[in-house]
Amino acid sequence: METTVKFKKQSFKQRFHSMLAVDLKRMRKSKTFYILIAVALLIPIVMNVMLTMMDGTVMVDAQTGAETIMKGPESAWQMIGAFPGEKPTDPQAAAMGGMDVMSMCNINMMFMLVSVFICLFISDDFRSGFAKNLFTVREHKGDYVLSKTIVGFICGSLMLIFFFLGSMISGAMCGLSFALVGVNMVNIVMCMLSKLLLMLVFIPIFVLVSVSAKQKAWLSICGSLGAGMLLFMMVSMITPLESTIINVFLCLAGGIMFSWGLGAISKLVLKKTALV
Repeated sequence: METTVKFKKQSFKQRFHSMLAVDLKRMRKSKTFYILIAVALLIPIVMNVMLTMMDGTVMVDAQTGAETIMKGPESAWQMIGAFPGEKPTDPQAAAMGGMDVMSMCNINMMFMLVSVFICLFISDDFRSGFAKNLFTVREHKGDYVLSKTIVGFICGSLMLIFFFLGSMISGAMCGLSFALVGVNMVNIVMCMLSKLLLMLVFIPIFVLVSVSAKQKAWLSICGSLGAGMLLFMMVSMITPLESTIINVFLCLAGGIMFSWGLGAISKLVLKKTALV
């Protein structure tokens, strides 16, 4: 008597739940994840303390003899964004297109730093052979891309939150002002929410580059940083300190479009290219 073995077909919800559970567990056990979270917390503390100590320092140009007086941060919110109409505090900022140290080394750095986690996370799948074994059993590559996008979004969101906490802690440590000039707390909340949603624009870019580079982590990191820089200068304009609900909706719409469009391309790349 023959026995017929039938394998029950899993639904999308079951497949995706198991895939996401595995990735979340790997993220929780990843040293890179905790290192990046710690870095996000420490960067604003180190920056504020260092710049506060350098406040009033006179620097002399050896060629021209011109003197430049270093000016430290005055507000704890400067690590999040500039107040409306605020001009750069660095006299040499005009040479960099109006960008000073605080505007370049603020919370927006996290949009680029999260690429390191995503690239290493995905390249490890291909380097260890996990991806090849996974796609041998499961043919739904879209589940893989979606899971990596969500995990990257969680990591990026936590980095933004911890950077914000570090900015507030360092502001209190250095005696900086917490006064709001031209904005209110609602704008601050909208600003942070916009930045969180804007992560959904950057994460799919990094996922696409990573699944294209596969086990070559160095190539995926370089490619992600290069691709991310094309949009990086727009972050401060899209998510200013005076953000409103309009900025939130714009970031949400952009996140949905990028996640869907680039996610589909990432899925196609996995289907059309070798997994080794």
